[in-house]
Amino acid sequence: MSGALSPGSRLKIRDLADQMGVSVTPVRDAVLRLVNNGGLLFQSPRDIRVPVLERARYLEIRSIRMELEGLAAEQAAIYATTEDIAFLEALLQENEKALEASDYQQCLRMNQRFHFALCEIGNMPILRELLENLWLQMGPLISSGYREGGRTMIEHHYSVVEAIKNADGTAARGAIRKDILEGGKVLLLRGVLSAQSNPE
Repeated sequence: MSGALSPGSRLKIRDLADQMGVSVTPVRDAVLRLVNNGGLLFQSPRDIRVPVLERARYLEIRSIRMELEGLAAEQAAIYATTEDIAFLEALLQENEKALEASDYQQCLRMNQRFHFALCEIGNMPILRELLENLWLQMGPLISSGYREGGRTMIEHHYSVVEAIKNADGTAARGAIRKDILEGGKVLLLRGVLSAQSNPE
């Protein structure tokens, strides 16, 4: 979900265990969980890859995110406190700093934190769990999108915060949907999506 690895990157369980200074067993267990959740593609113990997201799968995930995150934003507009709004604004500032420093992994972390915060503010923990699975599949792709998209990837977050300040759930829903659509255009135009499924 952090986007530290690019789509198509190859991993080995032994190498991962050595890097982390742990035994193979916990790494294997973690990898299998990620495989089950769609975050990794398992070919063999020596060939585990970060999936290259299929275009059709991406479009499906995008449609689901628009509905679920639209609901989260709408609920956040109802329940947000002054402290919640200040927290969202602080996340935006941290994202701007990361963008200026070309720290794309930090950009992705702040972007994710913003989107997940809407679920928390809207008191929707189950929805957040659903979104975490979707973001697990999207993370490497969104991280790469920052290199091309820049501020496009967060520009509409300001509209989301403004709508929440005004307790306007409809506007908040519309703003987060636009954010997902506009950010997605960058990914589609860059041609980083696979036209077909990953090979077995």
